[in-house]
Amino acid sequence: MALEVQIEKRLKAYTLSVAFATGPKTLAVLGPSGAGKTMTLRCIAGLERPDSGRIALNNRVLFDSAQNINVPSRDRRVGLLFQSYALFPHLTVAENIAFGLERLAPYDRLTRTREQISALHLDGLENRRPRELSGGEQQRAALARALAIAPEALLLDEPLSALDTHLRSQIEHQLLDTLSAYRGAALLVTHNIEEAYRLGSDLLVLSRGQAAAFGPKEEIFRHPPTVEVARLTGCKNFSAARNISANEIEATDWRCRLRVTQKIARPATQVGIRAHQIDFLESHNSSDAADNVFPCWPIGTSETPFRITLYLKLHNAPTNNDHPDLQAEVFKEKYQHFKDAPLPWHVRLAPESLIIFPR
Repeated sequence: MALEVQIEKRLKAYTLSVAFATGPKTLAVLGPSGAGKTMTLRCIAGLERPDSGRIALNNRVLFDSAQNINVPSRDRRVGLLFQSYALFPHLTVAENIAFGLERLAPYDRLTRTREQISALHLDGLENRRPRELSGGEQQRAALARALAIAPEALLLDEPLSALDTHLRSQIEHQLLDTLSAYRGAALLVTHNIEEAYRLGSDLLVLSRGQAAAFGPKEEIFRHPPTVEVARLTGCKNFSAARNISANEIEATDWRCRLRVTQKIARPATQVGIRAHQIDFLESHNSSDAADNVFPCWPIGTSETPFRITLYLKLHNAPTNNDHPDLQAEVFKEKYQHFKDAPLPWHVRLAPESLIIFPR
């Protein structure tokens, strides 16, 4: 493993306590604001000192409280891209990139700087200062500076959060290229679920300083271990549940029985389904034998440029004081196919899409 982290640090609201190991691929660190994501990066980079624990990079100990080892930040061979980029305002782009290369001979420092200018598409901007750059150019300059020291680990703290939507897409593509070519351990902090999924290979979910989940991203999204992790990874629909049989549960909040495919090793306490996995049937006959099909009525909607969110009441037409049972998301093209159909509509909660949370 390239990077091993096992640390604790007392903070005002909680104690940060994380342990993980990651190799030469991108680990996305996901969690809400205040979860401990940035503090974890700062401890790895040597900008903060943990109260206890150990950090090792390629078998080189960077921090060990038991052995009183705490390697200075400048000697850790760790590149850190700050959320605010933190470019030196009085230096040019080239001078910012070369800032960490003072130990190299002048020719080598110039060569390394030119390599990063070319790799990050900064040609022609070498002599500009940060105030003369766009947000995307500043981000690329900061990334070039982080990579110029040939770091053994690359830490990216919310690298896209300060960019507008158009720039974010462009820079994300650049980041994907950079991370694909990078051979060290890379950690990317974000609170954006889709960004974590697109840029990360593995996923570490933090909640109030604790690791709520860690592993391959597909596994965590498909089978979140707890309701909290499911919420943090974007699931919006939950119901209390109880076992009926080996392949059937009762969702008490949704007032229905559901066939399931997930093996239930222990008694179920909750069931969930992601909003985009709710299927709308464009036609339905009461004699159809499909599993988990229920009538529904819309209580409200909200929309983005490409999707519609539908708030649904199951089983009976809603009254004025009813709250929705489910939140569903569909592309607008699909919505056009059934939006004018007579009520009730019918939804299917596919057995393979249900997430069971045991006691």
